Amino acid sequence: MKLAGKVAVVTGGARGIGQAIVERYVAEGARVAIADLSVGQARELAEKFGDKAYGLEVNVANCASIDRMVADVVSHWGAIDILVNNAAVFDLAPIVEVTEASYDKLFAVNVKGLFFSLQAVARHMIARRQGGKIINMASQAGRRGEALVSVYCASKAAVISLTQSAGLDLIKHKINVNGIAPGVVDTPMWDDVDALFAKYEGRKPGEKKRLVGEAVPFGRMGLPEDHTGAAVFLASADADYVVAQTLNVDGGNWMS
Repeated sequence: MKLAGKVAVVTGGARGIGQAIVERYVAEGARVAIADLSVGQARELAEKFGDKAYGLEVNVANCASIDRMVADVVSHWGAIDILVNNAAVFDLAPIVEVTEASYDKLFAVNVKGLFFSLQAVARHMIARRQGGKIINMASQAGRRGEALVSVYCASKAAVISLTQSAGLDLIKHKINVNGIAPGVVDTPMWDDVDALFAKYEGRKPGEKKRLVGEAVPFGRMGLPEDHTGAAVFLASADADYVVAQTLNVDGGNWMS
């Protein structure tokens, strides 16, 4: 087991890719704090793993909530060895229809929330002097612009950039900061994404989801479980010499 004895925090861990990472981390020997705005779902998931996991509430758009999360986990298990910054939100609209509220929400969660979660956990890791692993969930959307997805793309480009800067700054403390860039992933969120594309592109429900899946070189959309191998690798000693990288896990959609 590659993560035996480690304590991990997964934000947005109650569903989707976050849930798959939680399940794989427990299987690899870690104890996992499932931090989510939907604390009921987080606690329900944690019950599957007994004393290997527990659920707690966090709103990553609020720095005080992030600080409470870190303090809670340290009080509960004594330390944090791994952070997976997975919490994120999505929206899309043509440039001339993007609202200030949508822009603020995307950057508050996807950029501010990720950065200050990283900062809070990094401060703990530095004080502990044991190093650590921080994994930021980016997206193929951060590699290029998309006509209807401007603000989300910009937020994920910021994640890739912050991963590079934090990785370079924190490696002197033996804290490896890296990222994962999924492509199109079949999660419940994609029903909402598909509906938005249907609205703005005049498509039938389900059509956009089918088309993007067919366009993936691998032959299908990704599944949450497709990302857990990279998440384990980057959290393990196998990745000790990997610094400031964002790995594409997207079935061949993007090459960089």
